[in-house]
Amino acid sequence: MNKVMLKVDGITMRFGNLIANEDVEFQVHEGEIVSLIGPNGAGKTTLFNCITGFYKPYAGRVIFRGKDITFLPPHQICRLGLTRTFQIVKTLKEMTVKENILTGAFLHARKRKEAEAIAEEIIELTHLTGKKDQLGANLTIADKKRLEIARALATKPLMLMLDETMAGLNQTEIKEAMELCVKLKKAGVTLVIVEHIMEAIMPISDRVIVLNSGKKIAEGAPEDVVKDEQVIKAYLGERYYAKSKKC
Repeated sequence: MNKVMLKVDGITMRFGNLIANEDVEFQVHEGEIVSLIGPNGAGKTTLFNCITGFYKPYAGRVIFRGKDITFLPPHQICRLGLTRTFQIVKTLKEMTVKENILTGAFLHARKRKEAEAIAEEIIELTHLTGKKDQLGANLTIADKKRLEIARALATKPLMLMLDETMAGLNQTEIKEAMELCVKLKKAGVTLVIVEHIMEAIMPISDRVIVLNSGKKIAEGAPEDVVKDEQVIKAYLGERYYAKSKKC
């Protein structure tokens, strides 16, 4: 087993009387693809926000590569190598694709030439070469999501957290997204993915963590999680379970 890269230790997040996350605990090891699933309102994005510094949790700790990052601001967490995308894409509309990616590259690059080299490498990796001079505002939703990933990758993350980057994509685009995730894993990037498209994430995930009503209700290999009665009842449904047994 590879060393622990991320440790989420008893994270609880409240908004007034609403408990969005309650005592959530899990670990992510170096080189894994871990998927976080659950119904709408389960607390998945809130947990992402707690991990990456956009929310300060009510209780608990987030440890990244042995360092307590619980109360660090997002830009410092990103500089340490933990980067995330957003469920609602944050494309810089008046900038070109390449310029969008350069904003990520300048996190570590000292000079324009160095940032340009990083951007070109990421553009090729994410298949945006033919669109690098297009404005962000003119991209399709699929390309905006691809750009969101590209800009995150330009920060040179050790761990990349993807928040529903496959939602709204067609089957070909989903397949390309799956292939990119596998390619990133082979390149040494650890991934944590929030997604609803089970047919996409189950084949590529090493482990799956399931949230429901803010609590972790299951964790394990994909083939084990789909058999869990709590998960079937809370999220997957009998139809998905029956389909998975046939595959």
